[in-house]
Amino acid sequence: MPSITRDEVAHLARLARLDLTDEHLDRLAAELDVILTSVATVAEVATADIPPTSHPLPLTNVFREDVVHPSLAPEQALAAAPAVEDQRFRVPRILDEE
Repeated sequence: MPSITRDEVAHLARLARLDLTDEHLDRLAAELDVILTSVATVAEVATADIPPTSHPLPLTNVFREDVVHPSLAPEQALAAAPAVEDQRFRVPRILDEE
């Protein structure tokens, strides 16, 4: 059975530049141990005669064909806009960056 220690979790936290408390390290060690044990259990079940797949059933493309249709001219698209600037929609600034 796989096992991950608190020291290994602390090492991973340092590599990820995470400042974890002792409580978090203990809790994460236990949670990661459960995850690793579950993955090991799944790996035991997988057999060599079953090919790896991403889905149990074959997938087919359900999208329609990409067909070009005439669209609005820029002037028509901007005609109903509440504010226009340099032939673009003008919207309120949401970030304080330039």
